[in-house]
Formats: sequence, structure tokens, C-alpha cells
Amino acid sequence: MSTRTDSDIAAMQTMMKSLGLTLADLAAGTETARAVPTFAEHIPKVLASMPQGRTRDHYQTYWDKILAQPGWAQRRLDESTTADFQVLCEAIRAQRVIRRSDRGGNDVVRHVTDALRRLYRHAEDNRTIDPRDNPVAGLKKPKRTRSNRRALPANLLAQIVHVASTTGNDPELDTLLLRLHTESGCRRGGALSLRPQDLDPVQSLILLREKGGTELWQPVSPTLMRALCRHGEERDALPNEQLLRARNGKPITRRRYNALFERLGRHLPWVQTHGISIHWLRHTTTTWIERHYNHAVASEFARHSQASRGTTGIYTTATINEVATAIAHLTGEPHPLATTEPSLDHAGSRAAISGSPPSLPPTRAGIKSGRNI
Repeated sequence: MSTRTDSDIAAMQTMMKSLGLTLADLAAGTETARAVPTFAEHIPKVLASMPQGRTRDHYQTYWDKILAQPGWAQRRLDESTTADFQVLCEAIRAQRVIRRSDRGGNDVVRHVTDALRRLYRHAEDNRTIDPRDNPVAGLKKPKRTRSNRRALPANLLAQIVHVASTTGNDPELDTLLLRLHTESGCRRGGALSLRPQDLDPVQSLILLREKGGTELWQPVSPTLMRALCRHGEERDALPNEQLLRARNGKPITRRRYNALFERLGRHLPWVQTHGISIHWLRHTTTTWIERHYNHAVASEFARHSQASRGTTGIYTTATINEVATAIAHLTGEPHPLATTEPSLDHAGSRAAISGSPPSLPPTRAGIKSGRNI
């Protein structure tokens, strides 16, 4: 007969503790299983663990779509197979709203897949399910399709500027938006999160807070800076509140952008045909900077992540002064941070940069309002 030592007993106690077992469980010959929640129970817990912001809102949109599918709200996380989730993705794809930029619903399936992975990652972290039993692990996302967005020619951009400045109920706001996005290359979220306290008139910089939690200072022209400061003052934006506001003083939302380009599409059919959006202005200016300066300056202007630049790109990151120099050339006016050093052309020799920059919308007040259409 073997003799049990204190170390044997300690090892067994440690094992039982790690498995969540008690002596009663052993006596009954059963394990205590943690109750697996349903989707309706689990999703609110995941939402509560996430900070407020665009990422949380994005995931919630697709979690709501999952809950809206028949039978899924009360289904437990461990009840479904990978095949079940494939059927779920296709059902949500079929119910999507067909927009101008629709490309077969692949993006919808990608977003649903990301939303499911976030749910199950939280369940794994909380030991609600075993990673080996995660049915979402085998769910594949459709390949990302190539974007149709591209740089707009100067004449087409000029047409957009003209229509925006002569139609609508607030052409001053619309032209300010166009100028801001053309000159800074900011994303929609970056513009909507801009506050008066994010403006630095001395150095002519704006602080852009965009996706991935990034916060970076971006050079803009003194003309745009004055227009942004004036806009905030005239529309009573407090220092720590949203800067961009309608005439009634209320902060604008993404709907303002949607309404603007719907109106542009009615006046300029090619805008609707190609699904032109505010993001095309980011493509336009980033392309111009890359063609006239170099990839490093364009990448820093666009605030691309270090991971997307590759190993060499980490070492060759452009400075804020180089970006300011490009902005000075783009706008045709001096910038406080611009260097006088001539830029390198594509051949590598010191040379003056030539070429016409994209048309920039006016920023001065006093644009005559068109009829509200």
C-alpha cells in the first residue's frame, strides 16, 4: 500500500482548485460546469467592458443584427457550430441595405465575423468557454476587395466645391468641411471629434483623434486655422466640446456628410454613379503629396500606422516639418513649421516641386446661401 505525503495532498488540492472541483463533486462523480450564457445575456456584458466610442458603436450595430435573427438571442454560446455561423452571416448579408458603395455584401460579412470574434474572445478571457471549443475560430472572413476610391482630378473637385458653396442650407459649413478634409486628409471621425481646444493657432496645428485611439497633430494652413477658430466662436462651441456645428449651434453628425453628398449627387450625377464620399478627398490629397514629395511624407500625412509601413518605414518616418512643407505647397501659403529646404524629387536630386495642387474650397465667411434643396 502506497503512503500519501503532504506534497501529494497539496498537488491534488492544487489540481482540484484549477479544475474548479470540490470534494462533493468527486463524491458525486461530476464536474461543476459554469453556466454558458446566451447571446442576449453575453452581449450586454461585453458592451459594458468596452469604452464609449466609435469602435463600441460599430460592434453594437452588428451585435444588434445578430440578436435580431430568429432564435439567436436565446441561443447559448456553446450551442452553435461554425456552419451555423456561416448561415448567420449569409442571412445578415441578404438583409443588408444596398448603398452606393455596396460590393456584394462582403464587408457586411467581414464585420459580422469580427463582431462574433470579439464576443467569443471575451468569453475565452472570462473562461466562459474553452478556447478549444470556440466555434468562431474556424469562421473565415471574405477577402477584402480592392477599393474603388481614387484621387479626384482637379476639375471634378472644383465642381464639387462649386456646388457645395452655392446650394444647401449652410454652404459655409459645407465648404469648411470640404476644405478641412482636403487639406488635412482627416477621416470623418477625426473631424467630428475635433474640439476648439484641439486647435493650435500659433503653430497652425490641429489635433486629430482617429481610429485605433491615435492622437496626432496635423499641420494646416493659417487660413484654415482662422476659419476653424471663427467657426467655433460664431457657433458657440465650448473649448472641450465638438467644434463643427450647424447654424443652430447643434453638433453635426455623420448625417451631415450623407446629406451633403446626396445633394452633390443630385447636381453632379457622376458623384452618385461612382459613390463619391468625403473619404475620396483623403485619397486625393494623399496621392498628390506622394507624387510630389515621397511615400514617407504621404504616409505621415495620412497618419498610417507604423505596422502598415513595414520595417523600413519605421526608420524613415517623415517629420511634422516635412508634412508642413507639403501643406505649404498644397495651399500656396507659408506655414510656421515648414522648412525652407527644397524637397527631393523622385530621382533623388534636390529640386523645386512643381505641379498644381488640388482645388481647395474657400474658407472665408460670407458665402451666399443657396436655396435649401
